[in-house]
Amino acid sequence: MSLVYSTVYEAFRATASRYPTNDFLDILPQTAAKYGIEARTYSYSDAEREVERLARAYRSAGLALGQRVGLMLENRPAFFCHWLALNALGVSVVPINPEWRCAELEYLVAHSEIRVAVVPLERIEDLRRAGLGVGRTLQVTTVDLALLERSASAGGELPGAATECALLYTSGTTGRPKGCVLTNEYFLWAGRWYAEIGGLCRICPGAERLITPLPMSHMNAMAYSTMVMLLTGGCIVPLDRFHPGTWWDSVRESRATIVHYLGVMPAMLLGAAPAATDRAHAVRFGFGAGVSPRLHAIFEERFGFPLLEAWAMTETGAGAVIIANCEPRKVGTACFGKAQPRVEYRVVDEGGCDVAPGQPGELLVRGAGPAPRYGFFREYLKDAEATTAAWTGGYFHTGDVVSVDPDDCFHFVDRKKNVIRRSGENISAAEVESVLLQHPKIASVGVTAVPDDVRGDEVMACVVPRVPLSDAERHTCARAVLQFCLERLAYFKAPGYVAFCEALPLTATEKIQRAQLKDLGRRLLTTEACIDLRSAKKRTAAP
Repeated sequence: MSLVYSTVYEAFRATASRYPTNDFLDILPQTAAKYGIEARTYSYSDAEREVERLARAYRSAGLALGQRVGLMLENRPAFFCHWLALNALGVSVVPINPEWRCAELEYLVAHSEIRVAVVPLERIEDLRRAGLGVGRTLQVTTVDLALLERSASAGGELPGAATECALLYTSGTTGRPKGCVLTNEYFLWAGRWYAEIGGLCRICPGAERLITPLPMSHMNAMAYSTMVMLLTGGCIVPLDRFHPGTWWDSVRESRATIVHYLGVMPAMLLGAAPAATDRAHAVRFGFGAGVSPRLHAIFEERFGFPLLEAWAMTETGAGAVIIANCEPRKVGTACFGKAQPRVEYRVVDEGGCDVAPGQPGELLVRGAGPAPRYGFFREYLKDAEATTAAWTGGYFHTGDVVSVDPDDCFHFVDRKKNVIRRSGENISAAEVESVLLQHPKIASVGVTAVPDDVRGDEVMACVVPRVPLSDAERHTCARAVLQFCLERLAYFKAPGYVAFCEALPLTATEKIQRAQLKDLGRRLLTTEACIDLRSAKKRTAAP
């Protein structure tokens, strides 16, 4: 499993030499308008010149191996160029979700210890306040680095495969997001795995155009979409986000041959009336996860290409990825394929014993051979205890419940961990609870997932108020709770439902019984005690 290159930057330079005139990035007009930039394509040689210019600027500012820079650049072309420029110096990038608000930003700045944050002009003060709020000296600059202070260059040590390339935050079960330390090896192996997997996922070097609305703050877009194109001379078409009304126009305009998706997307696209142009595209396959089993075959029949369901986590990367890239794919059964020989797995019960074939259990994974953690994350930053716990018994404990059928095919069942999966975003119930408990009218609160036909899950807050409330007071309180959350957390973490109850299901030690809370939430969903706030849960402008 040796890699040809040592760093992402090195791989990019090699591809730019091999395919200098190929398109590297295609920024469509709608995406450009969203970001206030020029709609254009960047060839590999165009991007290489910009990467070298930025690398010189960062080097002159004293950035060097082992440091971190935060990038709140969404899916702008600048994200790719800044990432590659910093990677050339051995500096790790920390993608910052633009939806994050004060509490989240302060945590990220303190925990990651970023030295510099590159952000849109309108977010400069937010990051400066976050730095001040946690007592850290933080340089905040815009995409052109005009505000970056110059200083003597530090060190001359060269980065390698084991050098940290990025720090990605993923929701945990104990409140604060965990920082996953990801090396150059992690990203290079993800791209190589994708390029070589074959089957219905066959990649044609120098010829593919991959369109993705997924954010660069997530592993899918950074490690899979970007790296497979970067290694094979293909073109990345990053959208600012998923726009169902113009999706097919973007696919056709970009001449996309591959699409990356989340389960919410097929459901929304099928909501539009059938059209004669439904199959007027060049897409050969979609790569993603979470399509509704009842919609899977319907989508493929209507739009004419397979949706290849895959499973992976930020922590596993391509060290233990599984994908249904070969027939039979068992469409409509939540099947995500068979494990390759390089992946070892167990499916276990609550006691850690292997379950019988066909029975549900938690999926444990590792790499086969002498390097079981090859391609996985290195560690949770500043949390050795959580890292060790995740690898108990020599396997990574995924927290996902699956079953394996007689043909050795995996079928997704549920999530064991207390994480809500809404439109592709992992949301920690404990994190939302910690914020809501600060509200003066809430005595106690439990946050859980309830089903949503479009988004998969929606966030519900089961609230025990400090004093009994009338029906009118409940509605007022629910709206206040939503606003309270929107001011402190990313909008997607805010409750779409607030349900009032007299008590939460607790253990003898006063901890929330999560399974019972989930049942309570589903029961309350259809009662007058539940206030539906989904229409008010929208993206908001930066504070």
